[in-house]
Amino acid sequence: MLKVLIADDESLARETVKLLLSSIPEVTEIYEAENGSQTRILANQHQPDIAILDIEMPNMSGIEVCKYLPENCVIIFATAYNEYAVEAFENNAIDYILKPFDDERFYGAFARAKKRCLDTKTHNYSKLTEMVQQIMADTQTQHRQRLVIRDSGRIRLTDVDQIKYITGAGNYAEIHLSDGKQVLHRQTLYTLEDQLDPKVFVRIHRSSIVRCSYIAELRPNDKGDYCVILQSGENLTLSRRYRHKLDELTI
Repeated sequence: MLKVLIADDESLARETVKLLLSSIPEVTEIYEAENGSQTRILANQHQPDIAILDIEMPNMSGIEVCKYLPENCVIIFATAYNEYAVEAFENNAIDYILKPFDDERFYGAFARAKKRCLDTKTHNYSKLTEMVQQIMADTQTQHRQRLVIRDSGRIRLTDVDQIKYITGAGNYAEIHLSDGKQVLHRQTLYTLEDQLDPKVFVRIHRSSIVRCSYIAELRPNDKGDYCVILQSGENLTLSRRYRHKLDELTI
């Protein structure tokens, strides 16, 4: 039976991890902290077996918190910052996963942490190079099969196959799904574009990404732009800045 401490200043990030942990029968107790000081207190009170830590938190960073965790506590860092990886492993972290991570990546990291909890032998850290290579792979473009969408205070796991197109403004994106629904997601189009397969989705405007197979027709207009007509009859714009994408749309 495992006690897990989640430390992240974003409540939705904590909810995402709790949702993923809910399918692991060995996890019997979950504690939540939203800053470094609270993490220290809960770690002292409950002596967790595994700690899943963000890096940037108020009061005290995830790296600083490590020295207050129980000696045998196994640490997983889950963060959007890749520059702290070396420090993380110097603090004997079992893994370092970059947000946004998919289910498979999380469960792989947790399986290693669980194994270490159950392993009574002295642990060999000779696989540090392999772990760092995994981190570097995570920093490369990843073509997601599912997105964790934070929508109106809840977590929604959405298959990429359900997405027709995405429109955005600032730090938010509105994801339009094949069932006709739209969900608002707090992530930029630039970030989402990096997660999607460019053979399936294409950026056609600074505020829109579309699934290529969902395009029904392209109509040039007198401004040098194109009107992109979707299978649903909805219209988007292919701007002059993205006209070089026209070949990709018509393959």
